[in-house]
Amino acid sequence: MRDLSHNIGVVAAVVPQVLAATDTSAAIDLKGFDSAALVVNTGAIVSSGNFTAKLQESDTTTSEDFADVAAADLIGTLPAALAASTVYKQSYIGNKRYIRTVITKNSGTSIAAGAVVVKGHAASRPVS
Repeated sequence: MRDLSHNIGVVAAVVPQVLAATDTSAAIDLKGFDSAALVVNTGAIVSSGNFTAKLQESDTTTSEDFADVAAADLIGTLPAALAASTVYKQSYIGNKRYIRTVITKNSGTSIAAGAVVVKGHAASRPVS
């Protein structure tokens, strides 16, 4: 068996917390990696909250340069609304250097959520 932990990079896009507003993560640099996957983990949702998650991409870290990732550059789909106590995953197969997550509050009060980007196919291993 090969050791997985030394072959991937992991970045907390959204540290687990209660979100009462839309959350946009910082830019996540994919330099040195040829693949990435988003993992969203949810907890309780308050007041019939409706929250959605998506990935955005850019060649720069400038916020205005980010755009939603085209469906052709994603494997798997995220739901129209996040459900409580659920884990979702989606792969990014685009070619931009930076990605970021956006968890949007559409209605309700809050959601407990976190998001991690797992970077794979590292050019240099082991990954620290």
